[in-house]
Amino acid sequence: MMKLTRPLFYILATLTLPLAGTVAPAASLTIVQTFDYPDFIEPTAATLPQKVSDQGDLVGTVVDTTGAVQGFIYKVRLGRFSAAFHDPDDTGRVTQGRGINNRRHVVGEYLNGSDGTFHGYKLLHPSFVNFDVTGALDTIPLGINNVGDFVGTVIFSDGTQPAFVSLRGKVTTFAVPEATATFAYQLNSANEIIGYYIDSSGITHGYTRDSAGILTFPIDVAGATGTILFGNNDSNWGVGRYTDASGVTHGLYFITPDDIQSYDYPGATFTSLNGINKLGMVVGYYVDTAGVSHGLVAQVNATGTSKPNTSIPVAPVKLVQPSPEMLKIGATPAL
Repeated sequence: MMKLTRPLFYILATLTLPLAGTVAPAASLTIVQTFDYPDFIEPTAATLPQKVSDQGDLVGTVVDTTGAVQGFIYKVRLGRFSAAFHDPDDTGRVTQGRGINNRRHVVGEYLNGSDGTFHGYKLLHPSFVNFDVTGALDTIPLGINNVGDFVGTVIFSDGTQPAFVSLRGKVTTFAVPEATATFAYQLNSANEIIGYYIDSSGITHGYTRDSAGILTFPIDVAGATGTILFGNNDSNWGVGRYTDASGVTHGLYFITPDDIQSYDYPGATFTSLNGINKLGMVVGYYVDTAGVSHGLVAQVNATGTSKPNTSIPVAPVKLVQPSPEMLKIGATPAL
């Protein structure tokens, strides 16, 4: 059980836009490889990479044709997969691989099949260490940094769903004002957090939180019906995805959130960019026309030496008075 504290107030920041004439060339993204988790036992139905360490080890989720959900690790440069793993207390056949750091420590959640609740774990090879935030019905870790601090979301019995951050064993919850659910997906070495939230209309928006607890939100792709931010690195570059007005989902990446770039894997019906390391290596997945999800590894070039896929403006940041209220919902984190 983790010690829980709650902040007394929230602070809102705005995006700082670059001055005219000082905008750097748009970043570009190049695919390095695509892959599918190998069929060790049951055939693989979906390969869903989530985060990547600075050493190039990625963690993800694999779904087989029986519907079992397990975690896996893939050493990108060696092309080597771990066996699929699940928490020993997983009785619901769902263990997600969500975050990984340079020690190859993994975080995620598993399902208690008897009551339908989710609980957090740390995989400290070879041992699983389970934990729950005090008072929470569901604890879902989503990202971990290199010193072992981690973030995620929790659901309490009153239906509130804030994000949480655990720094040196001290857990603090926070929420974007007026959000019905807040998800913290990754934190870097400076404890800068990236994630998304759901508003009262059910729309997703990205946000960031700096090391002082200052929130910047909403971060939206202009014209999108929903924007999700999944990962940042030590330079605070970000990755995620958004859905356009026609219902198509595109990957996104940025060096700064006022200059978001879009990426679609060729021929895909859905593209998601989920994690990025300090070298600009990106992991995620795409869905083909047959509905099958495949892993991808890409590289961001900050200088933009090749033409980016698409340049899209970010919607203006809304200035509102923050409120400590956390509204009620029980939302499942996106993959």
